[in-house]
Amino acid sequence: MSESLDLEFSSDDRLTGYRLHRLEVLHWGTFNGLCTFSLNSKNALLTGDIGSGKSTLVDAVTTLLVPAHRISYNKAAGADTRERTLRSYVLGHYKSERNELGGNAKPVALRDNNNYSVILGVFHNAGYGKTVTLAQVFWIKDAQAQPARFFAACERDLSIAEDFARFGTEISGLRKKLRGAGIELFDSFPPYGAWFRRRFGIENEQALELFHQTVSMKTVGNLTDFVRMHMLEPFDVAPRITALINHFDDLNRAHESVLKAKQQVEMLTPLVADCDRHAEMVSATEQLRTCREALRFYFATLKLELLDTRIGSLNADL
Repeated sequence: MSESLDLEFSSDDRLTGYRLHRLEVLHWGTFNGLCTFSLNSKNALLTGDIGSGKSTLVDAVTTLLVPAHRISYNKAAGADTRERTLRSYVLGHYKSERNELGGNAKPVALRDNNNYSVILGVFHNAGYGKTVTLAQVFWIKDAQAQPARFFAACERDLSIAEDFARFGTEISGLRKKLRGAGIELFDSFPPYGAWFRRRFGIENEQALELFHQTVSMKTVGNLTDFVRMHMLEPFDVAPRITALINHFDDLNRAHESVLKAKQQVEMLTPLVADCDRHAEMVSATEQLRTCREALRFYFATLKLELLDTRIGSLNADL
């Protein structure tokens, strides 16, 4: 798949980065039918009475971005982890009725197994003028198991009403329609997650784990423990400590070798100075010896000149 690089940047960087532009849910929890929430890439405040669906929408966004095995539904409401599941959201459980005969509570659903559910999020980057749509489709394949699902992703603005409807009665028809529209489909979260992390510039899955922990956070107990558990990547510290100790030993031995060498240099410095002085004295001695040896020839030359003068004088007398 080839991608074009657009270098036209926005002059206003206040909305730079991928932000949630619109959230759509179809048959999700107590939102029976299609509901659209437009945020326009701005910050939004979600308010409402207890049971109005705030946590349901938070769980929809979490489902889009976090693997299923890490999600704790209805965490924002501080409820028990088993209170809501993906199945309860797809079927639309809204209350429990107690059986008069057996006394067991049974959830009451807004929908049956013949419906399908869709959650769709449109993310827009105003700085680059880019739009990414993420969606997940759920349906009941086995009456006793969790819903089946597939993932959809596309680099343009999609909507449930236009792209996830009017496909017939079989989910295979929806798959065929989406593929025909150039939308990428995935059967599992890892390739789907890798797809949108690459577009969003999320280099590590730890960022999504931090998002999951903070998106519905009520309180933070020990901040140090929270940072250690959710913001720092786990790693095996023993090899690093061993390597650090070995490196320290190497540095310590090198330092001791340097100190020993410096001590040896200090001890050898006077000896070197004496050797240099001895060499100078030997050179001076040889020079003086050479001069002394040359005196005999020098005086012989002077004597020869005097004798020549004497011979000349005697010849003159003769």
